[in-house]
Amino acid sequence: MTATPRKTAATRKTRILLVDDHPLVRNGMKLAIEREAGFEVCAETETAAGAIALIREHRPDIAVVDITLADTSGVELVKDIHAMFEDTRIIVASMHDEKIYAERAIRAGAMAYVSKEAPPEELLSALRQVASNRVYVSPATSDRLLRRVAQGQNDVKDNPIDSLSDRELEVFQMIGRGLRTREIAERLCLSVKTIETYRENIKDKLNLEHGTELIRRAVHWQMSQEAPQPDEASASGA
Repeated sequence: MTATPRKTAATRKTRILLVDDHPLVRNGMKLAIEREAGFEVCAETETAAGAIALIREHRPDIAVVDITLADTSGVELVKDIHAMFEDTRIIVASMHDEKIYAERAIRAGAMAYVSKEAPPEELLSALRQVASNRVYVSPATSDRLLRRVAQGQNDVKDNPIDSLSDRELEVFQMIGRGLRTREIAERLCLSVKTIETYRENIKDKLNLEHGTELIRRAVHWQMSQEAPQPDEASASGA
């Protein structure tokens, strides 16, 4: 009878947790990851609450987190994981505009931001980098971050959405998805009064006078986030 060799630091696979509210997306990422030597998916979930529970149970090396989850924003989940589990590194993989979310994700504690529109190899590259304790972002995001550091400022004139806090952006996104104030409050476990305050702050920052303007702007923005970006559309039509 042959004894099973013990896993050493050299042979142990990097364990990955997938957090995404689309089962087909999780399955596609899992297939891509497990074809790569040295990586394995140890667990998967569609919610932030499930992610916290699974990290406690499985202690993954890396969590791959989507921005839009059923119970909260992926950015808020990144903050929680970063604060609670210092040994779990985080990659954000999202369909949302990299120009808006990549810097927020990195500030929240993620070590990489990957677009879901990118080929699977980009996610694998991010996993290799993060497993080696290095940050991974696209060249465009890297250039944007370096320019902001060099300029010593965060200019939001070209895109007022950048002026919103992470929580305000989360509420704005939910408004755009058609959720009412009470539904947002229940989803985020906050009071209705708190959500109303966020709504007022958003209106002020976006220079909107009425609630109907806020809803219209949020719906339009959400639709733009779900549509292919201009460079992606031209690439797919090439």
